[in-house]
Amino acid sequence: MLTKPLSDAVEALTTLNNQRVWSLLVTVFGDLAQNDGDVIEGPVLSVLMSDMGIKAEATRVALHRLRNDDWIMSVKSGRNSLHSLTASGRQESAAASPRIYGHPNDAPKHWHLLILGSTSARSRKAMAQLGFAPLMPRVYLGPSDATPPEDALVLSPTSLPHWLAEQFEPKDLAQDYAELHQALLRVQNAIDKAASITPRDTAVLRCLIVHNWRRLVLRHPELPRDLYSPGWLGHDCRSLVSSLLSKLPKPDLGQMSLE
Repeated sequence: MLTKPLSDAVEALTTLNNQRVWSLLVTVFGDLAQNDGDVIEGPVLSVLMSDMGIKAEATRVALHRLRNDDWIMSVKSGRNSLHSLTASGRQESAAASPRIYGHPNDAPKHWHLLILGSTSARSRKAMAQLGFAPLMPRVYLGPSDATPPEDALVLSPTSLPHWLAEQFEPKDLAQDYAELHQALLRVQNAIDKAASITPRDTAVLRCLIVHNWRRLVLRHPELPRDLYSPGWLGHDCRSLVSSLLSKLPKPDLGQMSLE
């Protein structure tokens, strides 16, 4: 159990939204055990989830669901279980990692305006996967380093009218980003005040930071900051996440105290 001031940081992060336990587990494994051969022992996982406010029964149910979904595999080792990502789980985690862990300096700085000849559910999905955001039917905005379809009309304006930018900014996430920003500032303050941070503290804080960031950043395309309104805090959150994770390097779970 984390003590003050770090317990304040955990509270700030766990009260942001209703935690879906299976989703939190996806974050835990994606952050702490993403590589082939990485495992998390059952007692270690139980302690981490408990520190994040998750009951043992809820963790067991979520693990069962993820095993059925071919995301996590579990094997017995003596009296303990060893949990790890499956090949497909590692693949999915690796695909999302650039968006989650990308440094602010790596964010796109230039963009394209695209017009497609036609549109369909399939083309809309494909454009989202390429990193383009819809402005209106057949019209998309995307970073200049994204590869547009061969038959698209590609324009490279140097500026975007404010009224046009407002059409694609995901306003349903604006309040969520504002709340996350405040929570991350609380975490930063707690870390700065902490006399010491154990590997267990580090693992818990990393997972909660990444989880709350992941659930927002993967819900919209990554576009240059200039295309957003001044009040948009998504990019500020990325800067805070990057800074906090650098202060909380991935711990060696084998060195983690379970007391």
